[in-house]
Amino acid sequence: MANPVARIDLDALVHNYQRASEACSCPLFAVVKANAYGHGLLHVVDALRQQADGFAVSRVEEALELRSHGVEQRLLVLGGIMQAPEIKFASDNSIEVVIHDDKQLAMLESWQGSDKGTLRVWVKIDTGMHRLGFAPSHAKSVLERIGSIKHVELVGVLTHFANADDLARETTSQQLAEFAPFEASADNISLANSAAILGWPDAHKGWGRPGIMLYGASPFLNRTAKDDGIKPVMTLRTKLISVHELKQGDAIGYGSTWSCPQDMRVGVAAIGYGDGYPRHAPSGTPVLINGKRAPLVGRVSMDLITIDLREHPNAAVGDSVVLWGEGLPVEEIAQYADTISYELFCRLTGRIKFRYEQAP
Repeated sequence: MANPVARIDLDALVHNYQRASEACSCPLFAVVKANAYGHGLLHVVDALRQQADGFAVSRVEEALELRSHGVEQRLLVLGGIMQAPEIKFASDNSIEVVIHDDKQLAMLESWQGSDKGTLRVWVKIDTGMHRLGFAPSHAKSVLERIGSIKHVELVGVLTHFANADDLARETTSQQLAEFAPFEASADNISLANSAAILGWPDAHKGWGRPGIMLYGASPFLNRTAKDDGIKPVMTLRTKLISVHELKQGDAIGYGSTWSCPQDMRVGVAAIGYGDGYPRHAPSGTPVLINGKRAPLVGRVSMDLITIDLREHPNAAVGDSVVLWGEGLPVEEIAQYADTISYELFCRLTGRIKFRYEQAP
């Protein structure tokens, strides 16, 4: 059976970083958490080494992997420390960590320090996301406590926007106002995620944190990468492995949820939810066959999808099938599957073959 392939265009990745840099005119932490949003952590970091001012990850172990790979830029752990031994790992490897909880603060106060230097800390302020971070009413005392801890250096303060992807909502402006009293609390601040980099100029202060835009998907509702001047990085492809001539009324796939409205050709392509393609993608979800659209019919199964070939009279076994990427926006597939592009990227399994391409 043909193996699905994810082609990763590293030149597009670099273009998208440059787009973020031009839009924000500030230093950037390229967000590479969760295996670089499913694109391959070390490949992505290597492609951005000459451009990125720093890299942001979710967990200390991700940052340690980058240090062991020879990455010398600033590293920021957005999730902070989860257990006490991570404090020494971070301190010894010049890894900056975000503190967002009183238990983390207590661990810092109990830490005896390291011979290799201080721990560099950012404080997260919860300005309205209500997920992680200190309430503004509590944050001042937290900053004072951190300032009194030996072996700990306060590097910066940051926050995260809940609705920056919706330019019509006032939430982001309200969060900026909540954060404003803390802007002078440290030498560094960080506000702008991908959506704020592209759509909220008032957030262009301190360090930006581009994430999804680096990988070629729009951070905004009801828009695609092309609308925002960014390029798709991942193109997911497979091949037709069978073509059938079916009769009117023939039912297709598990549950017989779709029946042929007429005599017609149906193709079978080698990809399914075992590869990470969304099982709940409904009939009508588009793919590209030799560059031309065709809709799914029937349920996605573990290894296979079935495709309406009525508009593809010459489609044959071995023909290319694009699931998303170049010519077919991932945002559109996410909308059909009632999810987001982030999840489509991150859920791809080890059965997918990744092919990295970059111009010499």
